Amino acid sequence: MSVDYSYLAKTIASLTAGETDQVALMATVACEVHFSDDRFDWTGFYRVTDPDLLKIGPYQGGHGCLQIPFSRGVCGAAARTGEVQLVADVESFEGHIACASSTRSELVLPVFDNSGGLIGVFDIDSNQPDAFTQKDATALGQILSDVFAS
Repeated sequence: MSVDYSYLAKTIASLTAGETDQVALMATVACEVHFSDDRFDWTGFYRVTDPDLLKIGPYQGGHGCLQIPFSRGVCGAAARTGEVQLVADVESFEGHIACASSTRSELVLPVFDNSGGLIGVFDIDSNQPDAFTQKDATALGQILSDVFAS
């Protein structure tokens, strides 16, 4: 199954129109993205709650790590650098945190508010190796920008 990102973006825009609460927005985005593609086995947010610390936010899938320091893992790297992390093989990512032993690849995007401040990261895990492409990263980055930075 391949994601129709144009349709997904329109659906999310419609569902989130006028909403300003970040947690409500995160819950809606996580749900819609999670069910848009069979590759997405865990889909959710880690929110910046303290300096250099992420805590689990709204998500779909099995349990996740409750907190992740900016200094550890793929999510921490996205938060620390402000750059998308597209990881084809999590076992080859130094410092990977295995919240679920079934995860094989991961896509993590930093999430910014309308003033450019980092509010969290959007994490998608797949049980398939090399499950994500630059197209996924670009399209999801645009959706996140439309929802959180507009």
